[in-house]
Amino acid sequence: MKRLVSGNEAIFQGAIRAGASYFAGYPISPTSEILQQAALYSGEDPGFRFLQAEDEIAAAIATISASLAGAKAFTATSGPGFTLMQEALGWGHAVEAPCVFVNSMRVGPSTGMPTQPAQSDLLQVKAGSAGDYYPIAFYPNSVEECFRLTANSFNAAEESLSPVILLADAFLSHLYEMADLERITIDIVPRSKEPLGKGQRLFTGTAHDKLGNLKTNDPHIYREWLGELKERHDRVAAKYPLFEYLPCKNSETLLIAFGITSRIVSSLKERFSIFRPIRIYPVLEKELKEVTQSYRHIIVVEGSDGQYASWVECAICRKVMKVPCLGGGFKLKWIQGQIEECLKGAAR
Repeated sequence: MKRLVSGNEAIFQGAIRAGASYFAGYPISPTSEILQQAALYSGEDPGFRFLQAEDEIAAAIATISASLAGAKAFTATSGPGFTLMQEALGWGHAVEAPCVFVNSMRVGPSTGMPTQPAQSDLLQVKAGSAGDYYPIAFYPNSVEECFRLTANSFNAAEESLSPVILLADAFLSHLYEMADLERITIDIVPRSKEPLGKGQRLFTGTAHDKLGNLKTNDPHIYREWLGELKERHDRVAAKYPLFEYLPCKNSETLLIAFGITSRIVSSLKERFSIFRPIRIYPVLEKELKEVTQSYRHIIVVEGSDGQYASWVECAICRKVMKVPCLGGGFKLKWIQGQIEECLKGAAR
């Protein structure tokens, strides 16, 4: 039965559908409702564990630790909290812990504008922690997609044995739509990694061999481990080449937008073609190359100062035009005006 569901509720329900049994978090706008739902659900289901941690660092460590103990675990935060979680995320990749980190973005840096949406944490997703690692990140643009992609994030985490990032934004978290989540069917990947105490007994962020023994002076073992990690993540990411492409006949201009900005620019689909990446990272290089080659103008509309646009330029080896929607409050009329300015400038 359809009912009004928010993006945050859909994220939580998607986690439950995927088999999540542990949530650790710290209150922060705009994801506090996920924490509240987890607290309530833990009182209804004795098999579900909940922790309100003292800060985001503790929440991230607890999430990864619960995963190593055998639980499907997740946390939810926003920009400042996501920054605090970066060291733990690196540890999660090092110990190969399948779990999900939800980051609903708001205007930064620092405290920024807590109630306004942004899309400016992409570089943190890619390389916020130290060293080389290979994150996977998805970004929905509807309530139903929040549900589906949360479950997909858990699946990708189990397959890649790593923390997977689900992105959202302040508008999407608080967006309400009619949805029947019970009728949505999703195949769920079961847990395969043995819990702490069975099989591998040592989990450390220090360089190690497959048994967890420290190997801090052996480049061969490190390269072998990192190579296996990269190959596994590339293989898993390739299973999720998620995007939406809306071609507009006779249009010479392609708009690239994702998350909430893609919903806004969809009103322009009768004039422009639109490409919406859903798997935000790794970048959809093959798909972007194929789609963009037939367009004279490419304009990236995003809630940051060109973070995704820079990835697009690297992927397709050409310059793109940019509409950076900064300071939240994304408005169609303003975006449309900026697109017109870009096209006027290209015509000069």
